[in-house]
Amino acid sequence: MNPYIGHNSQIEGVEEHRLVGGRGDGLKLLEIHTAAGLDLAVVPDRCCDISRLRFKGVNVSYMSPCGYVAPAYYDNRESGWLRSFTAGFLTTCGLNNVGSPNTDEGETLPLHGSIANTPAEHSWWTEGEDCFEIHGEMNDETIFDRKLRLSRCIRVSKTAPELEIEDTVANTGDRVEPVEILYHMNMGYPLLDEESVVTIPSERVTPRDGHAAEDMENWMRMEKPTPGYQERCYYHTFPDSRGLAAIWQPKLGIGLEIAFDAKKLDGFVEWKMMGVRDYVLGLECGNCTPDGRGAMRKSGRLKFLTPGETATYSVKIRMIEREDRK
Repeated sequence: MNPYIGHNSQIEGVEEHRLVGGRGDGLKLLEIHTAAGLDLAVVPDRCCDISRLRFKGVNVSYMSPCGYVAPAYYDNRESGWLRSFTAGFLTTCGLNNVGSPNTDEGETLPLHGSIANTPAEHSWWTEGEDCFEIHGEMNDETIFDRKLRLSRCIRVSKTAPELEIEDTVANTGDRVEPVEILYHMNMGYPLLDEESVVTIPSERVTPRDGHAAEDMENWMRMEKPTPGYQERCYYHTFPDSRGLAAIWQPKLGIGLEIAFDAKKLDGFVEWKMMGVRDYVLGLECGNCTPDGRGAMRKSGRLKFLTPGETATYSVKIRMIEREDRK
């Protein structure tokens, strides 16, 4: 017991809130703050995704013009997903599709799937000696169709400015199911601006299309907000299982590092969007690229789970300060 404080929330803790007003009305938020300087908001009503991330009071994530949007407003037609794309620090894409709307084996698939707009059936949090844990279980299950379950645990360290997202996807049905997942992590101002230093130690960088190829030599350079900017995407391949991506803001003396298993999450995309108000850098690891499930099947890279089988994925996020930077 700390004799200097009356309640532990002076130092750290988890608080539960609900939003009032707008399209986010009623959304449940879990606000976590730690003595190590991390503040984040987890949204159980939206796949236990992370809407906001701050470090020592500095915002590092991007919030889209949509703001908070409840799942009731989700539009599963074509690119209707964008109308409820909060972005935040983390939006989970999948499980039935990641990327472009497409048709695969007769099934019409919307942009980025529906899991980001799926509320947790059950969510809870626990406190340990060294960390807070946020848990959620999301069911992507339909009669006569796929039956997948996503079990998520977000561990937030009490002693260091870092967190880990650990997901287990289970096939709870009786047929083999394709499974796609992408961790759509979004960097925003003031961590992100034209002076930000982006480091991705990949062995190969591939532009997604001709538009991205036109500016290939500048994939790592950020720009000022530019009217009419068209997004550019670059795919990164790592030489071994050590997947890593980082962004550093020299003016603030802080940065962020993402680490993951590049064998399990073998599709890393850098989403560079330097528009006005649409100003965001996506550093996104996944078990596929965002070209749609049909394209993944044709390339032979589509992943499957047999009945009763599970797959576990882990992503670690660490804040960096000047003295930590190598």
